[in-house]
Amino acid sequence: MAGLTSFDERHGDGAARPAISVIGTGYLGATHAAAMAEMGFDVIGVDVDPAKVAALSAGIIPFFEPGLPELLQKHVASGRLRFTTDLAEATALSDVHFICVGTPQQRGSNAADLRFVDTAVEQVARALTHDGVIVGKSTVPVGTAARLQRLVSLLAPAGIDAELAWNPEFLREGKAVGDTLHPDRIVLGGASERSEALLRMVYAAPIAEGTPVVVCDLPTAELVKVSANAFLATKISFINSISELCDLAGADVSVLADALGHDVRIGRQFLNAGLGFGGGCLPKDIRALMFRATELGAHSAASLLQQVDEINMGRRQRIIEQAVEALGGSVLNRRIGVLGAAFKPNTDDVRDSPALNVAAALHLRGAQVVVYDPEAMDTARRLFPTLSYGESMTDAARGADLVLVLTEWTEFIEADAAELASFATSTLIIDGRNCLDRAAWESAGWIFPQTPAAVDAQQQEIVGSRTTRARNIPAIAAS
Repeated sequence: MAGLTSFDERHGDGAARPAISVIGTGYLGATHAAAMAEMGFDVIGVDVDPAKVAALSAGIIPFFEPGLPELLQKHVASGRLRFTTDLAEATALSDVHFICVGTPQQRGSNAADLRFVDTAVEQVARALTHDGVIVGKSTVPVGTAARLQRLVSLLAPAGIDAELAWNPEFLREGKAVGDTLHPDRIVLGGASERSEALLRMVYAAPIAEGTPVVVCDLPTAELVKVSANAFLATKISFINSISELCDLAGADVSVLADALGHDVRIGRQFLNAGLGFGGGCLPKDIRALMFRATELGAHSAASLLQQVDEINMGRRQRIIEQAVEALGGSVLNRRIGVLGAAFKPNTDDVRDSPALNVAAALHLRGAQVVVYDPEAMDTARRLFPTLSYGESMTDAARGADLVLVLTEWTEFIEADAAELASFATSTLIIDGRNCLDRAAWESAGWIFPQTPAAVDAQQQEIVGSRTTRARNIPAIAAS
């Protein structure tokens, strides 16, 4: 492989397509590799885990993502997509090298763990046999790409033109295939004229559909993804803080959100009040951005993100308190059915799942918790083996003193409320996602307990009205 020439020399007419390697075949990498194959490229996925490579080579996805298994199997069968543990081979056979490894939160810190990104970029740079472009897709703190760019210049073999650019990912779990094939924007950071042309060739299909391309410097590209996540997290925490005000004032936060959503400057998405956000991206990304902002002295941004994070985590405690209050002040030996384990619907991802966090907290308080989720049962069992799990909604509701809806799966929203009520000991229910048709469920016999704040507000209103009436009673003249 050492004698391979550059892409420009091999394809001087520009007619042929570049070959692609994808380093890291987790959620991001597997999706990106399959989508690149669907766009017509020859793709090699690389991973250090032989078991994962074997599974992907057999067309098996080790996680749930709608549409991805079919895409993977299609292109493994066609020969356009294959997987290997041999990074040197994949690098030698490819022209564009996408870095798709994880950047988890460091233990004991809010900072991102960059070991996997550093290692991947270093190994690709050393293994280059011809000119190539290394493209970061992993989410990294601002300043990382410039450091890696210097590293590539130092490590690439003499005589080889090695470039590094940054092309952040914007995948939504549950919609990742569509987001990759039909992105709402493509960001190219730090690309030279040559590498920009090469990446425009890679993304020719979505560009032809009208997807805008944003060309910028490396720091801007690094900040786009985390800033987008921070904004969405802020929007979620905003409506959740307003929901507490609604509880106290007797207002309906769902109707309020609908009214806000009609404002084109605001929009309705991410204005569903409830349990808050979780998953493998938003929590770690806003914490990593908070950490980096503090390092750079951007204290107002760090302070804002701190508040967003605190509001979000507080929602979990609020649902726990509401459950305890609904059951008379103690959940000890009470049976609680929990509908939902994944951090959101259409995924089996339970990383930092608010649903499982609440379920585990109630379990620790002595409740008999039974969890059901349409897709996340196996991942939930691995992470929380001490919880009990049912095989259906009715299993979770059977004999329950309280039911919690903590992930807004369509199966739960469209459930037969009357039938489900027939399995429960008590028809108390807490809609932690504000996703149910409350009137329909109440007509089926379910009882939605008021939040402690709303009860306190009502009591204060009653006391206040009594005081007002007392003041307005005319004094009776002494006889």
